[in-house]
Amino acid sequence: MSFLHRTVLLEEAVDALAIKPDGLYVDGTFGRGGHSRLILSRLGPNGRLIAFDKDPAAIAEAQTINDPRFTIVHDGFRTLSDALDELGIQHINGLLLDLGVSSPQLDDGSRGFSFRFDAPLDMRMDTTRGQTAADWINSADEKDIAEVIRDYGEERFAKQVAAAIVARRLERPFATTRELATVVATAVRTREPGQDPATRTFQAVRIFINRELEELALILPQALARLSTGGRLSIIAFHSLEDRIVKRFVQDASKHDLPDRLPVRAADIPAPPLKAVGKPVRASDEEVAANPRARSAILRIAERTEGAL
Repeated sequence: MSFLHRTVLLEEAVDALAIKPDGLYVDGTFGRGGHSRLILSRLGPNGRLIAFDKDPAAIAEAQTINDPRFTIVHDGFRTLSDALDELGIQHINGLLLDLGVSSPQLDDGSRGFSFRFDAPLDMRMDTTRGQTAADWINSADEKDIAEVIRDYGEERFAKQVAAAIVARRLERPFATTRELATVVATAVRTREPGQDPATRTFQAVRIFINRELEELALILPQALARLSTGGRLSIIAFHSLEDRIVKRFVQDASKHDLPDRLPVRAADIPAPPLKAVGKPVRASDEEVAANPRARSAILRIAERTEGAL
């Protein structure tokens, strides 16, 4: 099936890379190729783009791009350094990440990401490997389930949801999204207006199953080590936990690593390896009206300096 996908902050995220025609860039989240295609359109004949994605559907879409400047890697962006080594690449001029789940993944009921459809409880971005959401829900300890729902979903009824899940699976294992959503609804007593009771739990399980926050924490230092001076990070987050990781990384890498009150002249203080570029960028009112999922998007931009790591 073909699903409509609107790339969020398309122009803004690619503009943030300050693309050099002969540069080498990485799109760590190919998705349906919106950002990648725009990057390619701005590269010259000697430019190059390496894209990553775990989703077989995204890989199939990437294989429709017949361009010698383009390479697709079927893996998560956590493998950046290893993949670049295999390709004989030492440095890159920019990295773009569009984090979280894509619209086609949400809108394809068979993937199990959304409680809007009754489908197998899968939630894997890479359907060729790894544990499904059903496998984990049916086997994890109640304490672990509660921690995941609390930490990744910021669900204040996490303990109650976990208890309800464990009680229900004693009767029969979970198999579908609707089964999980129905049980969660019995345990969540109040919810924000317009939000389904299962929203936070589904988000938490998806983040956990795909190790999304762990992957993000792994890619950032790799990217910094690979960026050439003047190279850019352009990262779109949709969730406060993702954005917090990006924000803290940029802040920490933008500070000099010297003890407080050390008597050193300002001119002698070594430059930090990274600097934030501008303020965080959010989708315009027009984009949000056309694509409500853009409402929570926040783009952060940073640039590699001459400072040593």
